[in-house]
Amino acid sequence: MPKPMIPILGKPVLEYIIEHLARHGVREIMINVAYHHWKIENYFGDGSRWGVEIGYSYEGVREHGEIVPRPKGSAGGMRHIQDFSGFFDDTTLVLCGDAIIDLDITAALEEHHAKKAMATVVTLPVSREEVKNYGVVVAGDDGRVQSFQEKPKPEEALSNLASTGIYIFEPAVLELVPRGVEFDIGSQLFPLLVKQGLPFFAQSHPFHWIDIGRVTDYWTVLQRVLKGEIADMRMPGKEVRPGVWVGLNTRVNWDKVNITGPVYIGSGSDIEDGVTIEGPAWLGNGCQLRAGSHLVRSVLFDYTRLNAGATFTDVIASPLYVVDRGGHTTYQGEEGTALRWGDARA
Repeated sequence: MPKPMIPILGKPVLEYIIEHLARHGVREIMINVAYHHWKIENYFGDGSRWGVEIGYSYEGVREHGEIVPRPKGSAGGMRHIQDFSGFFDDTTLVLCGDAIIDLDITAALEEHHAKKAMATVVTLPVSREEVKNYGVVVAGDDGRVQSFQEKPKPEEALSNLASTGIYIFEPAVLELVPRGVEFDIGSQLFPLLVKQGLPFFAQSHPFHWIDIGRVTDYWTVLQRVLKGEIADMRMPGKEVRPGVWVGLNTRVNWDKVNITGPVYIGSGSDIEDGVTIEGPAWLGNGCQLRAGSHLVRSVLFDYTRLNAGATFTDVIASPLYVVDRGGHTTYQGEEGTALRWGDARA
């Protein structure tokens, strides 16, 4: 599964990004695709469902009957698009497709233009202990970028401003990217901008930025979303009890279960008597919790069955595998596992 297609509240991460862009008047969107590109293209199509236009740039080749991704680098991919069609003829916002954001894009664009910037990087302050996980931006009092540090040790960090992977570029920036080679924005293009003394600025706005690049990040994101901490991400379905939402065609005897929200139960799910669910928890469509089972702070993908009397705590589960919050994966049928689950369609 491409990371932009990972579901949050039943929708791909990339769908939230596109909805957010549309709210701020961004109507023309190009998506660089490679790994399982068709899954993204088939889902989003031409973008008309969201009131936008979507185009795609595929990075890869077909070899020996197999589709092989060959990414060109974050900047190289943009240069490839520009050389092909001249698409980047105006101020361009660049985003990663696997992060949840609620940035005020309109305000960020206004500041970019007010400073007459050629390039802008949006940053967020992080704790001194966290700098080792990020590319760190060093900027002057006026916001002009002076240098970068890639995942520095806390004691060596010259700043606590982390790059969020959100950039604003004027078309002239792409003229600095060489043709036909793999070229990266953070490690190659940005140092070039600094070296040449071009108008390159950092912005810092209060907003939520949640990267889901790792399994542990994904579990954390789901918990935060279910608690209602992220703007514009609301529970679907109908709230039938305080903090408990259900989709259509669910079967639950509310007098014989113990459910503490926030919890969402997807369409077609069957919750048998004696089940306990402790939120934050999310059940996809067609799930089944057998009698006496116990689900705690977990997410079940569509058609996952939890066997009678079984307990799942702090996991993400599908019919074939279970991943704990530390990223360890257990597969169906593995020897030695005490977990008891399966496919609700069986």
